[in-house]
Amino acid sequence: MALDGKTAIVTGGAGGIGYAIAERFLREGAKVVIADMDVEKGARALDDLEKLGDARFVKTDVGRRLDIHNLVAATLDAFGDIDILVSNAGIVHGAGFLDLKEEDFDRVLRVNLKGVFLAGQAVAKFMVEKVEKGGPPGTIINMSSINAVLAIPDQVPYTISKGGVNQLTKVMALALAPYGIRVNAIGPGSIMTDILKSVNNDEDARERILSRTPLGRIGDPGEIASIAAFLASADASYVTGQTIYADGGRLPLNYTVAVKPED
Repeated sequence: MALDGKTAIVTGGAGGIGYAIAERFLREGAKVVIADMDVEKGARALDDLEKLGDARFVKTDVGRRLDIHNLVAATLDAFGDIDILVSNAGIVHGAGFLDLKEEDFDRVLRVNLKGVFLAGQAVAKFMVEKVEKGGPPGTIINMSSINAVLAIPDQVPYTISKGGVNQLTKVMALALAPYGIRVNAIGPGSIMTDILKSVNNDEDARERILSRTPLGRIGDPGEIASIAAFLASADASYVTGQTIYADGGRLPLNYTVAVKPED
């Protein structure tokens, strides 16, 4: 298996894309620690993930340095190593630019951007020490979005945070390249998570999504997990500083497409 014997941390791992990545990593032979703020959801996720392999759950607010410190410590206590970090935790807040409150702007940036920085820095310090002692370099994967490039007027802090994640990924990649530590990001388009399921039930909203998706369908979390598994593996040994977009062709599109009727 591609990740046999590796240890991974996945933030925001109790559901959606994070859960799919944790599940894929376990199937690839890795040991996985999922971090999330939702304890009940984390416990349910852990019950399922433990059937696939060695997994742990740690309650974590990624925007708090102490929580990140405790997450790293708990992972090392459980498995003695960290080879892979997936910074996936993220939140949204809908409001127009003129109406957005400062505290909501700060709250989203704190999780989506500061959280990626705090987790990445803490894990990178461990990975650098390991390399300096003769150990193998690790890899870090940040969760970006097509909205790092495309703007949404009522998702101001989310859009800004994902643009920041792309730049942070490049900075981290350059800073850690001398140690052989690779840092990349994944930019999903419309993926069938719990948030999007409610939108998908609205026919007009679903048609708007599909009208700008050349492949004509909404993506599955497992398809993002496949990219994460590739980036975490030796198959991606010469890939760093990149954001890989999985969006059904949306970013190259400069017009809308006809939506195919459902069978």
